Formats: sequence, C-alpha cells, structure tokens
Amino acid sequence: MSVLLVGISHRSAPVAVLEKVAITDADRPKLIDRMLASSHISEAMIVSTCNRVEVYAVVDAFHGGLAEVGDLLTKHSGLPLPDLTKHAYVRYSEAAAEHLFAVASGLDSMVVGEQQVLSQIRGAYASADAQQAVGRTLHELAQHALRVGKRVHSETGIDRAGASVVSVALDRAKQVLGELAGRTAVVVGAGAMGGLAVAHLSRAGIGRILVVNRTIERARRLAETASSYGVESTALELSRLTEAMAAADVVVTCTGAVGAVVTLADTHRALADRDRAEFPATERPLVFCDLGLPRDVEHAVAGLPGVAVIDIETLQRDPAAGAAADDTAAARSIVADELAKYLAGQRMAEVTPTVAALRQRAAEVVEAELLRLDSRLPSLADPERDEVARTVRRVVDKLLHAPTVRVKQLASTPGGDSYAEALRELFELKPGAAQAVAAPMEISTLTGDLGLGLADDFTAGHLGEEGKSA
Repeated sequence: MSVLLVGISHRSAPVAVLEKVAITDADRPKLIDRMLASSHISEAMIVSTCNRVEVYAVVDAFHGGLAEVGDLLTKHSGLPLPDLTKHAYVRYSEAAAEHLFAVASGLDSMVVGEQQVLSQIRGAYASADAQQAVGRTLHELAQHALRVGKRVHSETGIDRAGASVVSVALDRAKQVLGELAGRTAVVVGAGAMGGLAVAHLSRAGIGRILVVNRTIERARRLAETASSYGVESTALELSRLTEAMAAADVVVTCTGAVGAVVTLADTHRALADRDRAEFPATERPLVFCDLGLPRDVEHAVAGLPGVAVIDIETLQRDPAAGAAADDTAAARSIVADELAKYLAGQRMAEVTPTVAALRQRAAEVVEAELLRLDSRLPSLADPERDEVARTVRRVVDKLLHAPTVRVKQLASTPGGDSYAEALRELFELKPGAAQAVAAPMEISTLTGDLGLGLADDFTAGHLGEEGKSA
C-alpha cells in the first residue's frame, strides 16, 4: 500500500479552475466517504485551502487509485477529464511524502513560509480521522509532516516577516488607501481566515471592525476577539452586509461559500449609501480583499469606479509572496533531511513483519523438534529436557540475531526492501507476499488508459519542480 497524491494548486492552475475544484468543509466528508467506498483506496485525506486542493489516498495499485481519484474530482468539479488533468499534478509514494512536507513547511504556499497551512493540514487530518479514514500510513505521514513544518518555522527565518495571504493582501490595500490606522474594515466570514484577518487588521491599527457572518453567534465571537485587541467591533448578520460595506474602507472576504457573496448590485447600493451609513465614512476608495475560493466578490465589481479588488489571482503575482533565498534553502534542507528519516522509518517498519515471521518460524521448528525428542526419548527427565530446550533456543537465537539485526539496518537504506524479500524467499515466509511496487518506468505505461500524461511529473516529483502541468 502506497500514498497517492492528486492535486491542483495556484502553481498549476488559474483561479477559474481552482474555483471549480474547490472543496468546502461540507463537501469533504462526502468525498472521503466516496473514496473509502471505492475498490482501491483504504485511507483518504483532503487538504483544501484558498489556493490548493490535494487528495492523499492510500492505494493498493497506482493505476486503479489514480482512476478513482480522477473520477471523484471530475464529478465534483464538473470539469471534463482532459481539462482537469491539464492542470493536475500527481505524486506517488516517496514523492507524495516529499510534497506534503514541502507544503507543511510553507515552501509551496502562494506566500512562501506562511504558517497557516500547518493548521489547514492539521484540520484536514482531524476531519479524516473523525471519519475513520486515517490508518497507520496516513497517520504517520500527516504527523511527520506537521513536525517538519514546525521544525522549519522554528529553525529558519522563512516566516520572519509574518507574511500570509492576509498580510500581503492588506499591504496591497495600503497602497490604495494609505495607512489603515483609524479606518473601518469589514470582515466577511468568521472562520480561521477571518480570525487571521482580524489579527492583522488590529496590528495595523484599524479603527473599527465590522464582522459579518451567516451565523451571528460566530460573528459575535470573532468581534469579541477584535475587542480583546482593543479595536471597536460590531457583529452583524449577513443580511446587513450592504450596510456594513457602505461604512467600509476595506472589506476582507473569506467565506468559502459557493457563489458570490458580494454582488455587483450589493456594491452599487453600498456606494450609493456611503453618506447615509450608520457608520459614516469619508470620501475614499473602497478596497475588497477577496481571499475566498471560489471567489466571494463578483468579478464585475472590479470594474466600478472608486473600487479596487485584490484577489487570489492578484496575490499570485505579488513579489512580497517570496522568501529570502537563504531561508528557503535552509527549509528545503530540513525537508530533505526529514524525508530521509521518514523513509528510513517506513522501510524499517515494512521489514518488521518479515523479521517477526522468521522468528515465529524458528520457534515453530524448535517446538516441533522438542516434541520429536519427547517421542524418541520419553524417559528423559524434565531437568535434562529443559536444558536441551534452552540450548536449542539459544543456538537458534544466536543464529538469527545477526541476520535480523542486519536486515533492519539494511532496510533503512534505499532499496532495502530487497533484503526482506530475500529473507521471505529463503525461509519461505508468506510465499507470494512480496508485492511488486510500481516504479516510475512502470507508471508511464499505466497513465495512458486514464488519459493522464503524468509520468514525467511523477518521475520528477522533487522539491522545486513546482507542480508541473499534467
């Protein structure tokens, strides 16, 4: 069983495609259930953020698992398979682990080094675990990825600027508005991204925050958080969004809703009502930071006079999303080091059943020979029989000690599984259990039937080869 990753991100697809593939928190359990009901997938986890959707599945065959995940994403997105695969990337086995470690480290983020992706991976794992969709393989992979991310952030300066999608978007808003101090902000959505927006706005000295959410209780909780930062705050229901926009200098949207939350008509009314707003505003531009995927702000809003829209597509081109070369190199070095440790551990874990089977076989042989001894020498006294039994077991243990210790050591090296396979063959342990593992050369012959030209992407599968298009 190996890990298969099929993903689409800001590196491989335009925002329009990402919007169609986007998986909400409500969608995720249903899609995981469908994967677990398929014939080739035994574990599944979906990482869905504002700029990526990645499916991690433990599969018993590359070709079958890829077909099932591809079918799932095609039906969910409504995109024809050729359109989907044109923007997809695939990683398998070691390359899938390497990619997740890079994602957890912030190396594959739109804003390199952002920490929010760690909580998103943690949330994806918790969601899958709650559905009993996580077994040993994904548990160990996800937990190791979280450790890698924490190590990168603690040992490098990759996030020293505290950059995130939110902070870069607000920096762009400042270019339009000037300083945010004393101004009014509207935060639409009270989830994790909304909380991050409140924190950044508070640090920027914003004068007032209006939190708008479909559920007023969650809006109140986030407004209380803003108040704890010393910022005047008000919680409003979604029905009062136009009223809130009329008072705003900057509107940060991050709802994850399907379809536009801010429409062209809403914005027209808000602009017309600015002078009569409950929270009066001076004359200035209105800036939208649309961090939702799919988009929260209707595309036509950007064409209105006096309105600026900063969305995910805009942020993709922002130079502030980069990180210092030295910090990035240090992070990549940590990822490579942790990947080697993870793979060594996985190889050692794979050989353990073989070692256990060998020792069990030896114990069975010893017991069979002692029974034969009893039948041939029934008059042998118990003390003598016990001494013979101890001697035989010591001999067997000494004979097995060196090969079992050595095979574990060798298993942690690349290609080490061949030593365990040799043991199985030599001692006839679980005949036929050594299954063929698809190598990159084999995968090139498997992708054709599905229509995914992903062999090159898989065989590369290395850090820095940023989401080659399929």
